[in-house]
Amino acid sequence: MAEQASQSTWHIAEPQKLTFEQPVTELRVRLVSGTVNVVAAEEGPARLEASAIDGPPLYVVQEGGVLTVSYEDLPWNGSQGFKAWFEAKPWKAWSGSASEGRKAWERSAAVTLTVPAATRVHVGVVGATAFVSGISGGTDVNGVSGDATLVGLSGRVKTHTVSGSVEAQSVTGDLGFHSVSGGLTVVDGAGVSVRADSVSGDMLIDLDLDPAAARPVDIALNSVSGQVAIRLPHPADARVEANTATGGVSNAFEDLRVSGQLGTKRITGTLGAGTGTLRATTVSGGIALLRRPQADADAPLTLDKKVL
Repeated sequence: MAEQASQSTWHIAEPQKLTFEQPVTELRVRLVSGTVNVVAAEEGPARLEASAIDGPPLYVVQEGGVLTVSYEDLPWNGSQGFKAWFEAKPWKAWSGSASEGRKAWERSAAVTLTVPAATRVHVGVVGATAFVSGISGGTDVNGVSGDATLVGLSGRVKTHTVSGSVEAQSVTGDLGFHSVSGGLTVVDGAGVSVRADSVSGDMLIDLDLDPAAARPVDIALNSVSGQVAIRLPHPADARVEANTATGGVSNAFEDLRVSGQLGTKRITGTLGAGTGTLRATTVSGGIALLRRPQADADAPLTLDKKVL
């Protein structure tokens, strides 16, 4: 008979530090308001520092290699708990007039978790801001209105928000983004796959790709009213198809052609050998394809709304 994993629990009602002697291979964080920071450990065991607690105590559980930081009275624990709760749109019920619903929001915490880089990280927040750095084991971030900053992640990254924005810096893993009104900003993006969709959020994608990458680039961006700007390295290698129904277009590549005067406008063509693909679609937002400067590779990416 297989031996059951032991479970350790803590209730944290005030600022406190914990060190977890047992190995941590998966981290699940579920917060309402406040901040959550997840950083990769250079060495040593996983650690938690709670610097501020307002409202009910945090409920911390370690079972086997899984570490969970959440609240005991909210129905979103477990590997799929927050995702199912999130997709059911419970904040609509909580935002009503019932006093019990309002009390569920009246809690906040600021926590920093240091875990091995290979840890699989799941972060679920309502209004809290999230910061994740240095993780290679894969990262999922789900949020309602909280913003997220992702730095130096090398595993697969999936983000899903309602109105929160996501900024990804130097991310080398595949990146997926879905939002209603939140925007996406990718800075020094080195991952060959970016798939993003938003109803009204802007998308600013700055790619700094390795020409020797084993996989071709695969970029797919979709928006209804958001602006889309993509900055590509030179030389680039992709088949390009970008279109907008009523927005403006801007193109910095001589090998691409712009067609359409009234109504739908398109940017199409092939850059380099065309082994990769770049697709961008928006209904009323503008689209800009920009060239990454060789002499000034650190120039910030900006969206010129006068052009779009």
